[in-house]
Amino acid sequence: MTDWDERFRTGEYPTDPDPAPVLREYLEWFPDGRALDIATGTGRNAVFLAANGYQVDGIDRSRKGLEIARENARRRGAGENCNWIQADAFDYDYPSGTYDLITIRSFEITDRLPEIKAALTEGGVLYYQPHLKTTEAIDYGPSDDHRVSANELLRACLDLTVLHYREFVTGPADHRGAYAQLIARKSSGEAQSLPHVSQD
Repeated sequence: MTDWDERFRTGEYPTDPDPAPVLREYLEWFPDGRALDIATGTGRNAVFLAANGYQVDGIDRSRKGLEIARENARRRGAGENCNWIQADAFDYDYPSGTYDLITIRSFEITDRLPEIKAALTEGGVLYYQPHLKTTEAIDYGPSDDHRVSANELLRACLDLTVLHYREFVTGPADHRGAYAQLIARKSSGEAQSLPHVSQD
C-alpha cells in the first residue's frame, strides 16, 4: 500500500473534489476527443472531462485512488468514458501523438515533459498546475524538491503556444497553497486562434 493509498482510504484527501476552476473556464475552447489525466488521484479532473464527452485515460499509482475515481465516474454516468490505469507516471510509456488534451494538477513531473508534450496531437492542449516554490507562508503541499521554481514551467513549454500562464498563492489565511498554472497548445505560426475567456 502506498502513502497515497492510505490518505485516500482514511479520507485525509477529499474523495470527490471539484475540478480545477480553470478547466471549466477553458472547456468550450479545448479540442474534443481523447484526454489523459496524469496523477489523477480520485479523478477530480478526469471525471469532469469524461462527463463532458472526453474519452479519458486516468493514470495513478494508487489503487485506492483509482477505486474512488471509478466510483465517482459511475455516479456521474461517465464510467464508460473512463479508462483507469494503475501506473507510475514517472515510468509510464506515453504514446506519441495520441491525446487532444492532457491535464496534470498538483504533481511535479517536469522531467517527463518532453514525452508528455509528444503525446499531444497536433493542436492538442496541455493544462499543467504544479506546486510552486515561494517565499510566501503556505500551509500545504510537498517539499521544495517537488515544486517548480519561478518561471520554470513557462520556460519548459516555450516550444508550445502558451495561451495562459500565471503563478499565484490561493486559499484562506489558514490554508494557503502556491501554484504555477499553464495552458498551452501544440501548434506553431505567427497568427493563431486564441481563447476568449473572462477576466479575473
